[in-house]
Amino acid sequence: MTAGPTIAVDAMSGDHGAEVAVPAALDVLAATHDLRLILVGRGEVMRPLIGSPLPQRCTIVEASEVVGMDERPQDAVRRKKDSSMRVAVNLVRKGEAAACVSAGNTGALLATARFVLGMIPGIDRPAIVSAVPAAHGHTVMLDLGANPDCTADHLVQFAVMGTVIASDLHGTDRPRVGLLNIGEEDIKGTDEIRAAHRRLAAAPINYCGFVEGDKIFSGGVDVVVTDGFAGNVALKTLEGAARFITSVMKEEFTRNPLRKAGALASAPTLKALKTRLDPSAYNGASMVGLTGVVIKSHGGASRAAFANAIRVAIAEARKGVPAQIGELMARVAAAAPPGDGAH
Repeated sequence: MTAGPTIAVDAMSGDHGAEVAVPAALDVLAATHDLRLILVGRGEVMRPLIGSPLPQRCTIVEASEVVGMDERPQDAVRRKKDSSMRVAVNLVRKGEAAACVSAGNTGALLATARFVLGMIPGIDRPAIVSAVPAAHGHTVMLDLGANPDCTADHLVQFAVMGTVIASDLHGTDRPRVGLLNIGEEDIKGTDEIRAAHRRLAAAPINYCGFVEGDKIFSGGVDVVVTDGFAGNVALKTLEGAARFITSVMKEEFTRNPLRKAGALASAPTLKALKTRLDPSAYNGASMVGLTGVVIKSHGGASRAAFANAIRVAIAEARKGVPAQIGELMARVAAAAPPGDGAH
């Protein structure tokens, strides 16, 4: 039987550190028969959470330092070479792990991963991509915060990476790609957005043109491409709206006895709605464009949410996402008309 993937887990970073990361990792290990797990961090902190003996297919790699959530990315790269984050990424570079997962400082993780792993040929910057709930199940969206300012080159590269994620990870056949804009007409948007629009129309992907914000959730496209500023605002708005809707529904259904009775009758529907809108169900954002698989968990993720991030890492490792991105990027570059500014 072919050996399964080895996933390195930065067990110390994030708001909750090992108290969440270790149990979540062990949950996934128990449910995934061919998974091999490397827990990275301070052994004296992790071992009481693991118990004895150490589970089969699980090893510990010591790391003496932790990157703080408010630490500057450049300081993390230069000064914390034995942090749990850096050691986990190093394991990917050395081929000892197929992917790593961290709930740590996003900027520090991006800077560390880019410095250690480097970029796929044809990709200038890593992007953060995740699925968000939509009418047809979910929409893949990127960039979600890594690159506030983007050129047309970057947006084209994001479209390529989003296509691979939607196809390989989510099984979408010929993913429909939309470029987020303030209108659907060709004359709308900045010069960079319009330039990306023209180039994507000639690219060997299923590009559907400009989309407005409502199309993120409508099911009209499978991938939404945008810069990191707009993407992060959209993501945080979605998360806040989901919490707001849940809070308002709870308040209204408990306002009086009659409404409480209605809540009991509607319980299955309400539970399904909460599940579809729960941000933790979509935890695990991919830092795509790197030569290795790096997954960012939300810093305050629960045990279940962190486990979902590990599952995303397993799926990307099995599919060989970086290699797939490299192949499609080469095809896009070959199809680009001369003189359009493509690399």
